[in-house]
Amino acid sequence: MSNTLGDEAELGFATVDLDRLRRTGAPEVVYGEGKTPAQVVAIAEQILSANGRVLITRVRPEHSRALKRRFPSAQIHRTARCVTIVRQPAPEHAGYVAVVCAGTSDLPVAEEAAVTATFLGHRVERITDVGVAGLHRLLRRIDLLRAANVSIVVAGMEGALPSVVAGLVSRPVIAVPTSVGYGANFGGLAALLGMLNSCGSGVTVVNIDNGFGGAFAAAQINALAGTANPAPAPTAPRRRPQAMRKT
Repeated sequence: MSNTLGDEAELGFATVDLDRLRRTGAPEVVYGEGKTPAQVVAIAEQILSANGRVLITRVRPEHSRALKRRFPSAQIHRTARCVTIVRQPAPEHAGYVAVVCAGTSDLPVAEEAAVTATFLGHRVERITDVGVAGLHRLLRRIDLLRAANVSIVVAGMEGALPSVVAGLVSRPVIAVPTSVGYGANFGGLAALLGMLNSCGSGVTVVNIDNGFGGAFAAAQINALAGTANPAPAPTAPRRRPQAMRKT
């Protein structure tokens, strides 16, 4: 079925956007949570057929099994809770995205970000378990961090790590709060508010546990960083001031 913006597939329970790759540079991504395995497989089949690749996030084991049965080449990323099926890889982009993870408990969200950025054609450098309780661990990786075009910084608890990173690098920082923490963390709200109130310049914050959203934004930044700057527009020649005539 076609509309004014492009093609779509009507499945009854879903209207699959088959034109998103052309419009936005990335195909539609399937959010698995709340969907049955059969629904996930049917949607993935449409996107894969139209675009040659598909990413499914927030999958449960039953989703992964159904996808693997239907698509034997599917890659299951268990920590990230994602599945990727790639027949036609995304174009590779210059530079890289750093995915910085405060603690091991934050890894599921950090890995969702890493898998997403890789799926979108971006090189990823992982810097894990470098939270503020042991800042020397981060400083040992400072050269790798500073060379990234953009950093995704994933942290729970008090959410302080993005502020620290922003004070050490000259590139954008995308902060991802996680729901990791004790009771007063309020399911990630404390980390979210800490990041929103960061005194570090250049910190942008996405929603709690949204590794996918952080990675998508980082991929757009890295793609722009790898694009050659257009030649500056010509400027009109400066007029030399005329000498004052004596009267």
